[in-house]
Formats: sequence, structure tokens, C-alpha cells
Amino acid sequence: MRNVFLDSVDAVARPVLAISTDYPHGLLLDTHSHRRAQFLYGATGLMEVGTDDGAWVVPPDSGVWIPAGKPHRVRMVGVTTRSLYIEPAAVPRKSEQCEVLKVSPLLRQLLLASSDVPAEYDHKGRDGALMRLVLHEVARAPSLPFFAPLPRHPALAELCVAFLHQPGIRDLPSDWAQRLHKSERSFSRLFRQETGMAFGQWRQQACLLAALSRLAEGQSVTSVALELGYDSPAAFSTMFRKRLGQPPSAFGPDRQQA
Repeated sequence: MRNVFLDSVDAVARPVLAISTDYPHGLLLDTHSHRRAQFLYGATGLMEVGTDDGAWVVPPDSGVWIPAGKPHRVRMVGVTTRSLYIEPAAVPRKSEQCEVLKVSPLLRQLLLASSDVPAEYDHKGRDGALMRLVLHEVARAPSLPFFAPLPRHPALAELCVAFLHQPGIRDLPSDWAQRLHKSERSFSRLFRQETGMAFGQWRQQACLLAALSRLAEGQSVTSVALELGYDSPAAFSTMFRKRLGQPPSAFGPDRQQA
């Protein structure tokens, strides 16, 4: 099914529905949820996903798992999506949080093929077999570290959200501690308790997510590196390769798949 609203087919008695949708560049789908779980794959472009738990960036060759009923918002950066909407009783993953998943070549081909499957497909025929196989592949897809968790502590969460909107690798824990009227040691302990990460790890992760989005929008490696506060493009590229195993240029707009 292509460019079909989920509400028009949600009641169809099938464990999985597949919908392909084209989105304008930069479109924001404001906070919403689905009765079914969703696996959202960007056949082209990049997606930014946000929930109360944190922020995810979904680059090419990846998709995002969204549990049933989970409120989320998505910003599309040049995206054509393939979505699976899965009945809660049939979900292949049990995570209660969103996850960015690696899409294997086989899973990608299954997702592309599934967009031609009608809502009321034959359970026992070829389309039913395709849908069962795609669930198996989603179940075995490895999770990727494209996530920056948000704390529950209100004042700390406010600082984290502001940082996600304007990240910089030079932000210091001492500055954040001062804003929260804490010693640096108390702040570091609170930050790890709330996010499960050290401040420096979280800061780098948030900058990495911002870099992925900016590179996908066509910004140069040099401009991204300098905007994020790195000493040089080389320093930024070294960090990027170390974290993702690929150079920043691999995530530019020319690196899109049809």
C-alpha cells in the first residue's frame, strides 16, 4: 500500500500492515502514537525521532522500532518510508523503548516488496509468507547506538533538551553543575544516575546525532565540525570513524538509496 492513512486500514484483521509513504523534506510529524507497534524504515534520507525517553537519529540502512502506544514525534529529512504496523499480539521485539535497528540487505528487500502487499492479503499465500518472514528479520535485527537518553530530573532534562537543540562538544560539566547549583562531583553522579552515561559520553553522543542530521541535509564536514566546536575537521572525522566505522562523507545526501 502506498500513501495510505493507517486509520483507513488499522481495523483490517491482519497481524502486519505495510505502508509506503513519501514525505516533504523537513516535515515534522508532531507527537502521536499508534495502537499497533511500528517499524519505520527510511528507504531514502534520514529521520529524527523523539520521545520522553530521549532522541534517536535514524540514518540510511537503519530503521526505528516504535512500541505500540508509544508517543513519538518524527522529523523527515528527504525521506520515503516503508512502515510495518504490527498487532501487539504479534510483535517480534519486546522492548518498551524505541530502538534504531540495522537493516540487512534481506530485510531491506522484504520492506520494499511489502509495500505492494494489500491490506487484506492472503494469510496462506505468498504475501502471508512474506509478512511472516519480515517479522523474523525485524526480530533478529541488531540494535544501533544512535540514541541520547533524557533524564527524568526536570531541571537536568531542560538542560539536555536545550543542548540537543544547540549541541557543542566544548560544553563543560562544571558549567552545567553551576546552573544546577551543585558541585561538579554531585552533578556527575546525578547525570550518570539519570541517563546511565557519563556526561562526556552523552555530550559526544548528542553531537554525533546532530552531525548525522546536518550531514544528511547537505552541510559540509568542515562546517559541521566547526559548528559543533571541534578543533578541526580532522578531529571530528577521527571521532566519527571511531564511533561509526565510516567517514562523515558516507552520511551525506549523495549517500541515498532508492
